[in-house]
Amino acid sequence: MDSLSEPRDENLEQDDLEEEIEEEEEKPKIGMRPTRMANIKSKVKPIPPASSFFIFSETNKFRVFCHHICTHSKWCNFILGCIVASSVTLACEDPVVSKSYRNLVLKYMEYFFTTVFTIELLLKLVSYGFILHKGSFCRSLFNILDALVVTFALMSFAIDNEKMGVVKILRVLRVLRPLRAINRAKGLKRVLQCVIVAIKTIYNIMLVTFLLEFMFAVIGVQLFKGTFYACTDPTKLTEVECQGEFIDIDSDDRASIEPRKWKNNEFNFDDVSKGMLTLFTVATFEGWPNLLIKGIDSVSEDHGPIQMARPFVAVFFITYIIVIAFFMVNIFVGFVIVTFQKEGEQEYKNCELDKNQRKCIEFALKARAQRRYIPKDKMQHKIWWIVTSQPFEYFIFILILLNTITLAMKYDDSPKEYQFVLDVLNMVFTGAFALEFILKLFAFRIKNYFGDPWNTIDFIIVVGSIVDITIGKILPDQNIISISFFRLFRVMRLVKLLSRGEGIRTLLWTFIKSFQALPYVFLLIVMLFFVYAVVGMQLMGKIATDNEDSTINHNNNFQTFPAALMVLFRSATGESWQDIMMSCSDKPTVKCDKNSDDADKLCGSSLIAMSFFISFYIICSFLAS
Repeated sequence: MDSLSEPRDENLEQDDLEEEIEEEEEKPKIGMRPTRMANIKSKVKPIPPASSFFIFSETNKFRVFCHHICTHSKWCNFILGCIVASSVTLACEDPVVSKSYRNLVLKYMEYFFTTVFTIELLLKLVSYGFILHKGSFCRSLFNILDALVVTFALMSFAIDNEKMGVVKILRVLRVLRPLRAINRAKGLKRVLQCVIVAIKTIYNIMLVTFLLEFMFAVIGVQLFKGTFYACTDPTKLTEVECQGEFIDIDSDDRASIEPRKWKNNEFNFDDVSKGMLTLFTVATFEGWPNLLIKGIDSVSEDHGPIQMARPFVAVFFITYIIVIAFFMVNIFVGFVIVTFQKEGEQEYKNCELDKNQRKCIEFALKARAQRRYIPKDKMQHKIWWIVTSQPFEYFIFILILLNTITLAMKYDDSPKEYQFVLDVLNMVFTGAFALEFILKLFAFRIKNYFGDPWNTIDFIIVVGSIVDITIGKILPDQNIISISFFRLFRVMRLVKLLSRGEGIRTLLWTFIKSFQALPYVFLLIVMLFFVYAVVGMQLMGKIATDNEDSTINHNNNFQTFPAALMVLFRSATGESWQDIMMSCSDKPTVKCDKNSDDADKLCGSSLIAMSFFISFYIICSFLAS
């Protein structure tokens, strides 16, 4: 027995040693060379060592089969493709006519995608279990998001009644579907985790900012409660006087008889909630001069404005802008940057070196010796010496500057002789740059010439300029797109300035590198715009666009996905976003489109509009910072 047991022990020890070696290979190696956590290959999540739904054991064949399918790369790519395609269908819906042919086709596609996502959900539930044990499906927030998206879709199909408020809410919640892609993109997931950590870190600043906002709103109520009312007839200063009709003269000096109306300003300080909304618009630097004038001209409660009645109240608005818009916002942005830097350092937690040492090593590893081509042929060497000399570089630089000046000398309705001189100068400069190309090509040969990206750009500009001149001579009076396109190559000669001077090239290199470091942040912002555009279409797509007094018009609405994106981009830049928000509120003039199912009904909602635009502006500003 002893003789038999000894080999078994040796085999067990050998197996244990092999397992330890495999574990060591799986762990990230700690060494002098820094390794990003993102570069460490992630393993397929194994089946948890517990039963699934108390039915399927860890070694159950059906469970192993389900795990193999849901972790297979082709299945994962198929699911990612379905997520992208289903997100596109959300953007293609017609929010005005709910029963249109387009929506009917998209509904059948919705059935298909929901079926696929339901199968994926069931496979994962069988593979990992529900929630009781470690590593189960619902122990991950992203998996819970997937389950909610599928559940909401199934519920919307089960309760197929457009007029029910629950169905409208479920249809809006479908916009969570694009967020499922976050769990499949590691870099995007990492950026989102950084954003969440940043929010947790700066909640104290957010709380202080909110308290200051509340304090200023209370002060604003005390100063301006009921003082922003005014009569449409500026000669009447009280509501009692504001009766009857008056003659109104518009900007074109046309007179019309209009009824007098006693109106309140859309943004006012009649209560604390309205005061906080008004102050938030001031913090975004939108419409604050008008509010400042309203405050200065205010007299007392239920009294019309008198010019420069209370100039001292300007201190209130100036103090608020300095404290909130300048001071607190800069602290907020600073904390966000510091938090992102700290989270970025977590990627190097397997490295024993500090930040400066890592940078030095990365620079040393990426450094490459510069190669310089020197021709051996005498004639070629002479040309090479000329085109690489400093006087030649200065000469080309002067030509570029002169060409830039001539490009800036064009203006509308210029004399034909003047245009002829500019065209001749354009041909002279094109010939000079073409000669530079020929000389450099002869000096460096094809391989070495096109090995420099700047030379490739010069070649494209020269070819485009020659084609521009040729087409201009053949078709002198034809204004077609192809000619306009090739004329752009004249302006592209300004790019040649970037290749001259080491300082400009270094600055351009830094600019490009900074963009290369932010692809996932940009992708997260794109996803934010997509989600809010689809939500805007679902909630505010039926608002009529023929109201002359509204900022929701034919060029600014939520009836199509591209138009919704333009509205959001305008709001993100802070261009009159508060006017768009008020045009979507529950005012009597905000009615539904005449082609919609709710024609001539009220389509606005103050709660939805304010929640939508304020949350979008805050999140967009947070990500952009």
